[in-house]
Amino acid sequence: MKALVYKGPGSKAVEDRPMPQIAAPTDAIVRITKTTICGTDLHILKGDVPTCAPGRILGHEGVGIVEKIGPGVIVYKPGDPVLVSCISSCGKCQYCRRGMYSHCTTGGWILGNEIDGTQAEYVRIPHADTSLYPIPAGADEEALVMLSDILPTGFECGVLNGKVEPGSTVAIVGAGPIGLASLLTAQFYSPAEIIMIDLDENRLDVARRFGATATVNAKDGKAAETVMKLTGGRGVDTAIEAVGVPASFITCEDIVAPGGTIANVGVHGAKVDLHLERLWARNITITTRLVDTVSTPMLLKTVQAGKIDPKRLITHRFKLAKILDAYDTFGQAANTQALKVIIEA
Repeated sequence: MKALVYKGPGSKAVEDRPMPQIAAPTDAIVRITKTTICGTDLHILKGDVPTCAPGRILGHEGVGIVEKIGPGVIVYKPGDPVLVSCISSCGKCQYCRRGMYSHCTTGGWILGNEIDGTQAEYVRIPHADTSLYPIPAGADEEALVMLSDILPTGFECGVLNGKVEPGSTVAIVGAGPIGLASLLTAQFYSPAEIIMIDLDENRLDVARRFGATATVNAKDGKAAETVMKLTGGRGVDTAIEAVGVPASFITCEDIVAPGGTIANVGVHGAKVDLHLERLWARNITITTRLVDTVSTPMLLKTVQAGKIDPKRLITHRFKLAKILDAYDTFGQAANTQALKVIIEA
């Protein structure tokens, strides 16, 4: 089969790889029909994720058709259309029993990280019964690809961890796909203001169309100052970091109001200064999280009901044979205006 393989920092290639095989009774083999590229894949290619070794097939998002199942799989059968969760969960360990699927002792974020992932024609899914979701009849598969990772990530790590409430003020630092997913799902809770901060004017235009009440272009280095003016000098109740670089987290520190929350979503590959000399007395909560996908069933229902349209995040489409072009397009988003790209096998 064809697969996109991580060769080491800064290097990737399309290779012919053997078909995955059932390795445990609870495994399923899924034929991928649609997948995508995540910002985390770019972090891997930068060398920010040491758990991902050279030779790994990348990707942790997608939809497909069950091809084979192990004898321990009881929920799915060959031919079933399924949504692949970015998180694999056994459902039985101490972390899964607490709803912390991302820390499953035999799963977690392993696809495209510790085991081969979804940017291929086929993928092996461990713990298939609790790591796949059935696709409802008539569902838009492209929209559902957004439910593999970015929508639950933006919602759980940003909105829920950030304690977004009706009437509150929210700032999202980073208007890329994950920041926009946080923007879309923050509106479930009717905050009074949602301020989007980014360096890319095109993405800020998208944010306004998606429901941002204000946008701030950070190119002048005065984003924090502008946010403080927009909030009457108070700051924001929730500051969501959705980039994964030191400057964006420090912006969150600069704009959070007393009693507020900084919710980190981004994948950080470098240390960040924590300015406790300014924050120690301000009743600030700082949260970190890897998505657990506990919200995926709810988000599936919300998408099916037409209450949210994640397909709006898709800007480009490619065949699997052109996945290197897809990476170039996604990685040069400032020039290509890419958000999410769909890759069809």
